[in-house]
Amino acid sequence: AAEPYPVETPVVYNTALDEVAAADAPRLLLVADNPGRREQRSAARRYLVGPSGKIAESFFAKEPSLGIDFRKDVIILNKTPIHTPRTAELKTLCEQDGGAIRDALEASQKKMAALLGDFARALGLPIWIIGYSEMKKRGVFETYTNELKELVAGGKLESEKIFFFRHFSMNQFTIDLGKRRNEGEPLLDALKRIGAGYRERVLGSC
Repeated sequence: AAEPYPVETPVVYNTALDEVAAADAPRLLLVADNPGRREQRSAARRYLVGPSGKIAESFFAKEPSLGIDFRKDVIILNKTPIHTPRTAELKTLCEQDGGAIRDALEASQKKMAALLGDFARALGLPIWIIGYSEMKKRGVFETYTNELKELVAGGKLESEKIFFFRHFSMNQFTIDLGKRRNEGEPLLDALKRIGAGYRERVLGSC
């Protein structure tokens, strides 16, 4: 069993957003799952600063052709700001108090999807959604999926700018990329093709 630890910030606002300045030129919007153990610490209160974040940072650092500094050029959002040690434990949390947490989780996903829409319209950047296994029907993030579909249908998100990938945790992203990338295929082309394929799986043809 995981070692207990103090929960300092049950609902984590990404304070890195406060540091985005008018002179900055972000290159990518990235959506992860929910804040984990390190993200909720009062000294952090940022997204993707744990092991998954380190893997993401390393990936971009090793791929200069993408021209992206993960800590400077990426705006990181989550599907929900509600903290659990692991994403799957959101299900357990929702069973604790007769539905109030489930309602809060659904409401938070709607807010976070709307926030993504606001950023996308303001900046026109490509969107990487990392981790899609719980975006299925009856999954933890089904509400977020439905909100994305509505945003696309309403013309508030451009479907062709959204790309889905496996999560950075446990190197799932890089392992999957290695398996699916064709021999000699430029990295950006591979990412677009793979991400669009997963987009079709999650969002359908909307």
